Amino acid sequence: MQYARRTLAIAGAALSITAPFVASASHASAAGRDGICDSGEFCYYYNSNLAGSISDFTGSIADYGTTQPSCYEFKGAGAGQGLCVKNNAASVWNRTSSTVRVYYNSNYGGASQDFAPGAQGNLNTTLKNNNASHQLLGGSGAQTPVNDYDGNPRGFAQNNCTAFAAWRIASRLGVPNFSNSWGGTTWGNAGTWDDAARRVGVPVNTTPSVGAIAVNDVHKVGHVAYVNKVYSDGSFDVEEYNWNNPLAYGTRSHVHVSSAQSDFQYMLHF
Repeated sequence: MQYARRTLAIAGAALSITAPFVASASHASAAGRDGICDSGEFCYYYNSNLAGSISDFTGSIADYGTTQPSCYEFKGAGAGQGLCVKNNAASVWNRTSSTVRVYYNSNYGGASQDFAPGAQGNLNTTLKNNNASHQLLGGSGAQTPVNDYDGNPRGFAQNNCTAFAAWRIASRLGVPNFSNSWGGTTWGNAGTWDDAARRVGVPVNTTPSVGAIAVNDVHKVGHVAYVNKVYSDGSFDVEEYNWNNPLAYGTRSHVHVSSAQSDFQYMLHF
């Protein structure tokens, strides 16, 4: 694998002498991690010059994880498919509206390299194959809230927060068959979703990002919501069902990760 990767990188470098590298753009909007670099996403490529498998993101990630099945992996076809993203990327395409900063260490630490909105480029010699986290700067990359719930409870109570979150996971996060029994475990009430996620290898942390499922496990039977915008101060906006509006859609702005019953304690990153 390493030999093939070096060969591709050399070939890509030779091509770049005569022409800049250009990736073909998808006209779709960001709709979950599917291995296609859609508009609104930040994408890693396994090889230099936007070659090899793609790993696409809609928000900031503080720690990609290092082992399967819990790590963020390269999802697209090509060299590197299925490998963990951490310390394995060589180039990027920033299709978000924010500057994205790639870091050498997890949790946004160490040496870094910035990519302006729309930028394509190779990671520098410090960060190539040494990428551990990335951050969208300035709180952009938001998704417009919309009540498009399809009415399918997917094994959860109809019009509850869990049913709406399941719809978001199925329709936007690349898990079209998500249900209350997905992964061979019972997801149950909202307050147990972080435990279920750990059982099946979905990354769980306290870092909000656009597209994350926010979990409250201290309020009665808990609550889950979909993060659609993150601000530079760490607060975020959510879409949800059955919170301020009983059995109906609603939104909240500038909520936080905290122990408060009106906030959230965990983030699930499908």
